[in-house]
Amino acid sequence: MNFSFLPKYYQFFISGTGYTLFISALTVVFGLMGGLVLALMKTSKNKVLKSFAVAYIEFIRGTPLLIQLYIVYYGISDLPMLAAGVIAMSINSAAYIAEIIRAGIGAVDKGQMEAARSLGMPVFLTYKEIIIPQAMKNILPALGNEFIVLIKESAIVSVIGIHDLMYNTDTVRGNTFIAFEPLVIAALIYFVLTFTLSKLLGKVERGMRVSD
Repeated sequence: MNFSFLPKYYQFFISGTGYTLFISALTVVFGLMGGLVLALMKTSKNKVLKSFAVAYIEFIRGTPLLIQLYIVYYGISDLPMLAAGVIAMSINSAAYIAEIIRAGIGAVDKGQMEAARSLGMPVFLTYKEIIIPQAMKNILPALGNEFIVLIKESAIVSVIGIHDLMYNTDTVRGNTFIAFEPLVIAALIYFVLTFTLSKLLGKVERGMRVSD
């Protein structure tokens, strides 16, 4: 095992890790917003909105993320690489988060909606104040797992030139002509990130169970 490249190239791994976390965090935020809208559309009684949400979710989940990334990057002219990566991953993540949120909404007792409506609360306010807060509490562990998945899937943005962890790892491999060891470093970094987040999510989940 030859790790002699580390003193010279360790900053490549640090900066790449920063980009990976930044992209993943933005994707979770935008994916969550898009997923919430899609979930509400899919549970709506409006057939047009529901049909659009169903078609969107099925298409995105049925096509590879790599193709979606290329479509966004090459289909929108003059779009910066970082923006293209975040947009493509957010579009993809929203479809999966929508199903998570929809399941969370479905798990909330329907009697609460009926009680709120009987008191004269508008549908939007009922969702905002009663249904969504309870659903979000139920699905928080699943959303956390989605964040962990995104950290690993973000490696795909390296194909359009974003200097994330995977791109910088390949740069180190090309500069040093050492093919294997840089990949070991990258794998260890991904593992530390996902393992740490998994443990933090476990603590949060246990805390939520105690509060219940």
